[in-house]
Amino acid sequence: MSEENTVKDQLGRPMRDLRLSVIDRCNFRCTYCMPADEVGPDFPWLKKSEQLSFDEMIRLVTQFSKLGVEKIRLTGGEPLLRSDLPELVSRLNAVPGIRDIAMTTNGILLSRYAQALRQAGLDRVTVSLDALDKTIFRKMNGGFDSPQQVLEGIDAAKAAGFGNLKVNMVVRRDMNMSEIVPIIEEFRGSRVVVRFIEYMDVGNVNHWERDQVVPTAELIQYISNHWKIEPVAKHYTGEVADRYRFSDGGGEIGFVSSISQPFCRPCNRSRLSADGKLYTCLFATEGADLRTQLRDGSSDEELHNSIRQVWCDRNDQYSQTRWGGETKQESKHKIEMFYIGG
Repeated sequence: MSEENTVKDQLGRPMRDLRLSVIDRCNFRCTYCMPADEVGPDFPWLKKSEQLSFDEMIRLVTQFSKLGVEKIRLTGGEPLLRSDLPELVSRLNAVPGIRDIAMTTNGILLSRYAQALRQAGLDRVTVSLDALDKTIFRKMNGGFDSPQQVLEGIDAAKAAGFGNLKVNMVVRRDMNMSEIVPIIEEFRGSRVVVRFIEYMDVGNVNHWERDQVVPTAELIQYISNHWKIEPVAKHYTGEVADRYRFSDGGGEIGFVSSISQPFCRPCNRSRLSADGKLYTCLFATEGADLRTQLRDGSSDEELHNSIRQVWCDRNDQYSQTRWGGETKQESKHKIEMFYIGG
């Protein structure tokens, strides 16, 4: 992507990554995202007609690519609940300029689809796994399934040829601190990198309490009591995780520290919801409606210009301003994470 074709926001940040939500539904009810007491059986899910079709997604991704996007991450909800997902992956691979396609999943259905997704051209997989203990696992996700099914999905992804596997663990002080060491032990020395994510104030329904956040500095100290670890340089500008490696050669772990160590300044992510709204921040309060433009006869040039304008107007720094003065935002109604992925 040439520099002259790369769109930049008001802080000079390019748009390189697109989080593409393919569905708002999920087969879990995780406490930090979609708790069952808030998202029950009568929740108003998107109708099929309200979701973007694959044709519409490809048309938009083509314009995002022309503006600088090189990497796509498929999210949800749970993306594996969207029918024919390998077809979408294959079509995304054919979009000029897209060089990396990843997916974040809870892993329950991964063993069923890993091979087809790899054959379609999916490059990377990240699996959410908050506990190995079955009771804690079910407490975290609302009482569903088993961690063994997730481990089987990870094994299937390895067998399918995914060489860059990650496991994301959201840490809540009151629920799964005791699972940090077991999860490290499960994956240490393997091709799987565990990343610990601070419990975030995303959306409005997760009953977020700051005292349940375990700051990265505390996590590093906790883990250092068991293994010696040392920092490693980031792979690229905009990488959100701080990388560490085990001094004995046992592989890597990572930390995503949105609460204690905000990383807004290099953020290059855009987010497209399953119903076609463009969001420029995980903590956004509103999005730009691209679906209406898609369906009202707008040209590719008009779509291109709309996306460009949204990014050019962007000045989001929520994580760096959440606690301060006139920029305090935590009381505002924010979009839920299951609409736009993590």
